[in-house]
Amino acid sequence: MLLEDLKDYLGFAVAGNFANHLGEAGEADEFAVIQTKEKDAPKGMFPFYIKGHESFLGTYPICDEVILTHGRENENLQVEAEVALICDFVYEDKKVIDIIPKYFSAFNDCSIRVNNGEKLSTKKNWGKNTKGISQEIIEIDNFTQDGILNKYHIASFIKRDGIVHDYGTTSAVKSYSYFFGQLKEWMIDKLNNQEDCGPLEEIAPFLKNAKDAKGILIAAGATAYSEFGKNNFLQKGDEIFVYIYNAHFHSFDDIYNDMCGMDTYLGQCSKLHQIVK
Repeated sequence: MLLEDLKDYLGFAVAGNFANHLGEAGEADEFAVIQTKEKDAPKGMFPFYIKGHESFLGTYPICDEVILTHGRENENLQVEAEVALICDFVYEDKKVIDIIPKYFSAFNDCSIRVNNGEKLSTKKNWGKNTKGISQEIIEIDNFTQDGILNKYHIASFIKRDGIVHDYGTTSAVKSYSYFFGQLKEWMIDKLNNQEDCGPLEEIAPFLKNAKDAKGILIAAGATAYSEFGKNNFLQKGDEIFVYIYNAHFHSFDDIYNDMCGMDTYLGQCSKLHQIVK
């Protein structure tokens, strides 16, 4: 699996899949119009990259080294540390029939935090190199609680002026509101049936060329923020670190030591390191 291949994937993300994230991101009011069947259910899905689309969504935004502000650093750019699921999918009769997660990786669904009433997708892709994914892509043995992902945690940090800060709260992947089979069934339903409402768009029109895509990249949702993350937006020169690591194999100290530049073996970890420019 090569990062270059992802240019031929559809890019979607899940909104509101961790408790408290939307409130901390200042988006709770915008999402108040979205009704969900269950209290803690995610709010919906949104596109961040659709190859060939005539809008800004046609720009490939993913990079493993930098986040470019494109002069928009005053619009409150924020890291969103997530698990990226790299999936095959079955599309028949203009419907998504199945989603098959094959690999996972550390992902930064970097976002603009200006509440301007526009669709969420407009805050997710503002040009090249505005998203992040690790080159360390890990194969999924099976997408269930018995599989490898059940052991992994998400951690994220910012290094600013030589000082390391927690950015997101370190969280078990299994603590997503929806994950594994429940998330898969929910995503299939949303891709086929989500309607235009509030900050979310009808998804079906973005799938009209789905048969030409190699697969679908899904950002599963961002963790809650630390106090520093809530109150500090990205500045040029910041270093971003997102780790998806096997917490049964690596300690949090292993992760922290690696980020601080110590020679640490991370054999079961997907690490993303980006510099804001």
